[in-house]
Parts: sequence; structure tokens; C-alpha cells
Amino acid sequence: MTAWWEDFRRQMPITERWAYFDHAAVAPLSKPAYEAIGQWSREAVQEGTTIWGNWNRAVERARRAAARLLGADPDEVALVHNTTEGIGFVAEGLDWRDGDNVITLDSEFPSNVFPWKNLATRGVECRLLSCQQERLDLATLEQAIDHRTRLVAVSWVGYLTGWRNDLDALAELAQRRGVLLFVDAIQGLGVTPLDVRETPIDFLAADGHKWLLGPEGAGIFYVRRERLDQLRPLMVGWNSVVQAGDFTRLDYDVKPAASRYEGGSHNMVGLLGLGASLELLLSYGPHAIHERIVAVTDLLCERLAGIGAEVASSREPGRQSGIVSFSLPGQDPQTLRREALEQGVVLNCRGGRVRTSPHAYTNEADLERLIETLVAPR
Repeated sequence: MTAWWEDFRRQMPITERWAYFDHAAVAPLSKPAYEAIGQWSREAVQEGTTIWGNWNRAVERARRAAARLLGADPDEVALVHNTTEGIGFVAEGLDWRDGDNVITLDSEFPSNVFPWKNLATRGVECRLLSCQQERLDLATLEQAIDHRTRLVAVSWVGYLTGWRNDLDALAELAQRRGVLLFVDAIQGLGVTPLDVRETPIDFLAADGHKWLLGPEGAGIFYVRRERLDQLRPLMVGWNSVVQAGDFTRLDYDVKPAASRYEGGSHNMVGLLGLGASLELLLSYGPHAIHERIVAVTDLLCERLAGIGAEVASSREPGRQSGIVSFSLPGQDPQTLRREALEQGVVLNCRGGRVRTSPHAYTNEADLERLIETLVAPR
């Protein structure tokens, strides 16, 4: 019997040439995304706006697919350009007061630090919590929260070593201490199960060009329904109001949904591609995909240990992700990356280490190509 992930592999044309271990940076497009983008291109050339309604309905299907992935209601999902845009809607939309503070981590990707630091002009302190190799200690976080803390902003999965934070524990702590919780989910969404009904985070953002296998410039922003009116609508336009499309009515009646943040025209082609990849991932299911990725990365760590590599990523149950970061004694990470590319193996480097990030379609032949590249004489 053919394993489901072998069918998945057939949906990834990248495998014809490359052993791809860089989904944590920019992933290759899935075949369904490629086909959706190609169809849009042909229609845009041949039909123009005569079938705009078809594209718009496809965008709404993408919204519903994103909602299913999150366990959310479609009205809680906005389709945005990237993670940074979603973070900005929260950072600039909350009703901050002089003396408030927000807590994030010193190991965060810059996009989840700079928007909070930018609030200094409004009297808001950005507190950077120190984390060794991304390992967030909940007791330390709780000690950092005080009566002026408004929000905690953390990544679900760290981009350096792939440490996966316990969102259930974080949501419980945030609720107990009366603070809001924002999650940068770009390194986990789609390949790790999440149900925001069971894990009551307040805000989430994720771009689609990593594990979701979509194009750059198309992403997801989630706002818990009861938090929607706590954010001031930003970048509003014709598409932010309930009468969107009726340009003669100038009543400012903002949509009672996260889509109020989609002020102007959508990135149609990007969202059609993202929607196609979301449907593909949903067809296999986040639980199956996550189990497969854990199995692949476990085997990868085993093979790396066999060649003397020092793995920095945690393999503790509940902490694993698709990212495996390592160093090879005496070897320069950037040199290893360049030489791997020459052999058809795609890696990356972060934090002074080699960073690998296979997906569920990665097979043992890909792993073998990687290991052979790493041990090749230099």
C-alpha cells in the first residue's frame, strides 16, 4: 500500500531536482498552488474582470480553509500580505496607555520585536525576556508580567532551533493574569495541529510561504471574535465596510469581522495559490503531517549524530518541530550550505548553525543526499 506522504510527494514538483530542507525560509510551491496561479494568469489575460467573481469566491474558499486549519470561524480570519502586517494590526490597533508594557523574547524573529519597540513613542515599554536557545520558561515569563502588562507576543515555533512553545500553557497563563496573547505562527501553522477553540489565544498571524507551501505575499491573520472591537481598525478602505462594492454609499459601517482589515483589493493570485495549498494540506490533515515530520526529523537527528554533528534542536516530546539546527565541528555553516546547493540539497543557516527544515513529503533518499553532502571530503 502506498503511504499517503508518497502521494503528497507527487504534489511537490521540487522533488524532481532538489532535496529541499528549507521550508522554514521560503518553501517551494505545491502543484495545486502552481496550477491555481497558472489558471489565474491565463484567465487574467483572456477574460479580464469578466470572471472577477470567480476569483473572489476562490478567495473566500481560501478564508474558509484557513479557518478550518485553525478551528476558527471564517469571520475571525483576515487574509493579509504577511505575518508582519498581522502583527502591525495588533501593535498599532490596541488602545495603549502611557506606562503599559508588552513582553516578547530576545530570540524572536525581528518582525515580532520591532513593532513592539516602535510603541516607545506612545510610552509603551517592550520587555525582551532572555531565552537560552529559544527555550521559554513559563515561571520566568509570569514573573515578568505586572499590572501594566497588556500583551505577551511569542512565536509558536522558534526560527533558530525550532523550539515549540506550549500554546495551551501560554493561553492559560495569559488568561489567569489578564493579559492578551499574540502568536507568530509562521513556523508551525499547517504542520502542527491547532484548535483555537481549545487553545484560546487572542491573535495570530502567519505568512503562507513557509510550511503552508504558498506564494510570498499571502498570509493569515486571526482575531478571536471577542477581541475584534479591542483593536482599532487600520488601513481601512472600500472593502472594510459591510456595503463593500457599493461605492455610492459613504456610511462608515465597518464589517463585524476580521475582514475589515482587508481595506483594498486582494492579492488575488497569491491567495488563490495559498488556498490551493491549504486544501492540499487539509486533505492529509495536520495530525498526520505532524507525525510524519516528527518521524523524519527524528531520523535526521539520528543520522546527524552518526556523523558527529551537534544538534541544538530539542527532541523532547511536545517541543519538536520541523526545524533541526546543528553544527558540524570544524565546518563553516555557510560553506556547507554553498556546497550542498552544488549537490542539489537546499539548506540554510541561522544563528551560526546549519538549519534544516524538511516537510512531510521528504523521504529517506533526500536524507541520504543530505548526509552524503555533509560528509563529502573537503
